[in-house]
Amino acid sequence: MDSIAQQVTDALGIMILGMGLVFIFLSTLILGVKLVAWKFGPKLHDVNAKPAARNGAEVKQGIDPKMVAVITAAIHQHRAKAQ
Repeated sequence: MDSIAQQVTDALGIMILGMGLVFIFLSTLILGVKLVAWKFGPKLHDVNAKPAARNGAEVKQGIDPKMVAVITAAIHQHRAKAQ
C-alpha cells in the first residue's frame, strides 16, 4: 500500500490533468463558436444599413403619435375597469 503522501501526489496529478483537459476543451469550444459567428454572423453593414426609401419619400422612424394616444386610452380604460 502506498503512503498517504504518494496518494495525495497522485490525486493532485489527476486533478491537474483533468482541469487542464477541461480548460483546453472549453477554450477550443469558445474559439470554434467565435469563428463560426465571425464567418456566418450578420455583417456590420447589414445591421447598420438604413432601409431604402420608396419614391424619394423618407422613411419615418419613431413611434406614431396616434399609436401612443390609442395605447394611453386603452391603459386608462383598463385601469378604470379594474377599480
